[in-house]
Amino acid sequence: MRAVYQSLMAAARAHARWEIETSQVILRDRRKLLILFILTLPIIIPAIAFAAGALPDFIGSKSAFGPSHYTPTIFYGSILVGVCAGLITGCIGAGGGFVITPALMSLGVKGILAVGTDMFHIFAKAIMGTTIHKKLGNVNLALAVAFLVGSGLGVTGGGVLNRALFNYNPVLSDFVISSVYVVMLGFLGFYALYDFMSSRKARQQGAPGGHDDVHGGGSGELTAVARKLQSVNLPPMIKFDEDIVPGGRRVSAAFVALCGAVVGFVASILGVGGGFLTFPMFVYGLGVSTFTTVGTDILQIIFTAGYGAIAQYAVYGYVFYTLAMGMLLGSLLGIQLGALTTKCVPGIYIRAFYAIAILAGFVNRLFALPEKMAQMGYVKMDAATGKLIANIGAWIFFVLVAIFALWIITAFVRNIPRMRAESAMAAAGKE
Repeated sequence: MRAVYQSLMAAARAHARWEIETSQVILRDRRKLLILFILTLPIIIPAIAFAAGALPDFIGSKSAFGPSHYTPTIFYGSILVGVCAGLITGCIGAGGGFVITPALMSLGVKGILAVGTDMFHIFAKAIMGTTIHKKLGNVNLALAVAFLVGSGLGVTGGGVLNRALFNYNPVLSDFVISSVYVVMLGFLGFYALYDFMSSRKARQQGAPGGHDDVHGGGSGELTAVARKLQSVNLPPMIKFDEDIVPGGRRVSAAFVALCGAVVGFVASILGVGGGFLTFPMFVYGLGVSTFTTVGTDILQIIFTAGYGAIAQYAVYGYVFYTLAMGMLLGSLLGIQLGALTTKCVPGIYIRAFYAIAILAGFVNRLFALPEKMAQMGYVKMDAATGKLIANIGAWIFFVLVAIFALWIITAFVRNIPRMRAESAMAAAGKE
């Protein structure tokens, strides 16, 4: 279990590093900032018109043909969601995307729309600030192609299933998405809390704290599963890691495509990049080095999110453009603040807040289930009680995330003089 958790955390950290690099590329490029401003004009102009009471019916009102109606409150709320997700990503160094879909659903956005919008937000960020050229040196082309073939099939399957569930029963669709998040966030959150408690105990006793580095799949020993799969001669075979292991290693393209199908399916169901599954599958399942896995993972995130967002959700009307742009704006700010805060906050506290943030998402979706089950007739509960339980979960979630965000921002503001002094000393040392 610990090995799985460590690999999931390694995947989250790799995705966070990519998000930080991407946001920095966007913010440092005036042309990309101009493009971002142009992209937000269709949102800003209606917001001004709405405030003046002149918003026409065909632009997102309740009578418009679309899955959600537009209000400035929804847009501003999406910015705050993006800021919080960005703070988690930048400060903790692990993906904050896990909280986006639960947060949007708590704001009243349908699950399928939250999933499609989150994927579109990931894709928009990747296209605007992609740093994939920096990672091409550790991408094995054959591995990437086989993985993306499987990923395309998986994303298609996930998108078809999500749309079928929504068309059959929108409540059932929300229930399924929430249930998957409950299982995933519950595992990550409780194990993260256990890892934090173990690390703090070890620190108090003077022993080395638990670390989250992932071993295996590099030049070390392979897992039993990896040895078994690499021993299967099922053409076409893919050779990889020649620069790391003498003679390299080989695995069937069928197994790589199967991993891609699983990652793509889960990513399409949850609206995430899928990197949290790529790592354990590649490193522990296929025996691929972490070095090669990072490059392949960044590549697959761009293609998986792009194909899923456009072909499986946007063309069917399940992408809320307003929210996607709001989250993009918020996350760019949040990631930068979070990344700067890590320089002045002890790592063990960052672990604790990561566990709390993940568990907040777990509680949020768990408390939403009774209302959905009552609406489908699975349990007897009056509507007011179900709504109250869901609201309690939403308040717990937003209060905990707000406390976390406030803590990061406060730590950042308090340490501005210190960071300026360190920057000045570094600049003086270069002269």
